[in-house]
Amino acid sequence: MLDRPFDASPGSEDSLMNALELLRKALLYASAVALCVAGARTLSPAQGQNQDEELEIGQEVFDQLKGTGEIVESSPLYDQLRPIAGAITRAAQPRYNHPFKFYLIHEKQPNAFSVPGGNVYVVDSLLYFVKSTDELAGTLCHEVSHTIHHDTVTLMEKREKIAAREIGAAVLLDPDLAGILAIAMIGRLHSLGYSRDVESRADLTGSDVCAAAGYNPWGLVWLLQDFQNADPNQVPQLLSDHPGNQQRIGALKKHFRDNPSVFGKFSSDPKSARLISVSKNTSEVFLH
Repeated sequence: MLDRPFDASPGSEDSLMNALELLRKALLYASAVALCVAGARTLSPAQGQNQDEELEIGQEVFDQLKGTGEIVESSPLYDQLRPIAGAITRAAQPRYNHPFKFYLIHEKQPNAFSVPGGNVYVVDSLLYFVKSTDELAGTLCHEVSHTIHHDTVTLMEKREKIAAREIGAAVLLDPDLAGILAIAMIGRLHSLGYSRDVESRADLTGSDVCAAAGYNPWGLVWLLQDFQNADPNQVPQLLSDHPGNQQRIGALKKHFRDNPSVFGKFSSDPKSARLISVSKNTSEVFLH
């Protein structure tokens, strides 16, 4: 098989295109949902094609979550989420072309993630996990900033370029194996997460959004500090997936010091935080 010369017939080209399309569709969901993370590149409003792609990705993720029955349609937990989400939306919306929308979803591990197109998903258990509204706001502002920076689209494009090279090489050797390779590569490509610089940039933009929304930007710092020495198995995915927490904390503190007119009015003392109060075993109705 390895000695077979390249067959440039339509069948070979079809195998490559089918494999790449399979990979692309899988990555739409795998990239956006599994990364609760976060600019590498800024897309201008004139780039309609990229903006349309973001809406497509966002809709596919929504359909996937709805199909698996994870989206919470109604719950008293929204009473806690909506005021924070509303304030963040008012502060962040001028930075993005599509409306931000916040949804609760049900999963075991505390988490939050944003996807292209404006949707932000908050796992219900995160509201039980955070200590204060400022910690929750800091987390959500960070995720919103990924959308503002178009980080997920940039990361997907990076993954797809790697995949295209490797699958293209596989087609040269055996067109029939291209689809199998595409599926096998999804897990490996998923390990290509956001870089420390991308995460830190989302932190800084997120802190600006938090300040504009009226929430203490130190909330994200407190959350990161709480888990500096924690058991990795106990750290939520939204923290454990993100590299270099100590460096990120340092960058945030420097940002606060460098911009006293914005951040000087906020206390760095966690005791000043507005505690969050959520009733246990809250009822939920799911969207189907």
